[in-house]
Order: sequence, then C-alpha cells, then structure tokens
Amino acid sequence: MQSIRWVVMGVSGCGKSTVGRALAAANGVPFVEGDQFHPQANVDKMSAGIALNDDDRAGWLLALQAQIRDAQQRGAGLVISCSALKRRYRDLLRQGDPALRFAHLNGPKALIAARMQARVDHYMPTSLLDSQFRDLEPLQADEAGLTLNIEMPPAELVTQIRA
Repeated sequence: MQSIRWVVMGVSGCGKSTVGRALAAANGVPFVEGDQFHPQANVDKMSAGIALNDDDRAGWLLALQAQIRDAQQRGAGLVISCSALKRRYRDLLRQGDPALRFAHLNGPKALIAARMQARVDHYMPTSLLDSQFRDLEPLQADEAGLTLNIEMPPAELVTQIRA
C-alpha cells in the first residue's frame, strides 16, 4: 500500500480531504490537498459563485499531475484530494502515473449540501453543487478505482479503499 498513488475524488463537500488524510495516514504516505494548488483566480471565481471551466482547471490539474509523477518516479505512495470530475481530467492525472487509482466518494446531493453548509472558512459555496454534479462523469470500467457510499463513516471508507 505504501507505493500506491490514489486520488480521492468527487464533488465538493463529499469528504475528499477527510478520507484522503485518513487514507494517507493508514498507508503511511503523504497527503496532498488538491485545493491548495488552485491559483487565486480560481479561488476568487468559485468564491463569487462562478463555476470553473476546463480552461480554469487545466493548470491546476497539471500541477497535481506533477505531484503524482514525482511520487511515481520515486516509487513513493501518495494520496491526493481532487474532484477529478471528468474522465479527461482523470486521464490527464493518469499521465503522471498510468497505475494511478481513484476512490470516488459518492452520495446524495442533500447530504453533500448539508455538509457544505456546515463547513466554515471554505470558499466553495453550496450554490455551485449543481454544476459539480452536472460535470461529474463516474468512473468507467477501464479506470482503476472504486466508488464508495459517503453515508458510511470515513474509517469504513478507508478500510474499503485499502481492501
């Protein structure tokens, strides 16, 4: 498990950071918070309630791909939180490591909206949740990974990912 690279993916508010940190700790590998790689222009746009487009996400995804590639070249494990909503985004991330795995945290929009409303000091408004679900393309059969139900506790989700 220590040399596997994972992306914990899903819409905003699904628990990517919580599960990602726990998975990284369980695997004894670094955790990278994907949101920290957004340029300020993206953060400003989302804070204003404007959904990002593919062009907005391009540089951000390339920065995350570089983190993945670096870990892969060192033979090191890594866990990254990243929405990775579209197949082409995941394909771009996989260019950093063809063996990259994805853990898609999936759940009901109402639950995710409630989680988002309970967060403090996060720039992503609940008003953008619809655009996230609209962009979401579930993992396809040829993509290494699994889809998990976020109604389960984070510790159980980590156990399932590690299995």
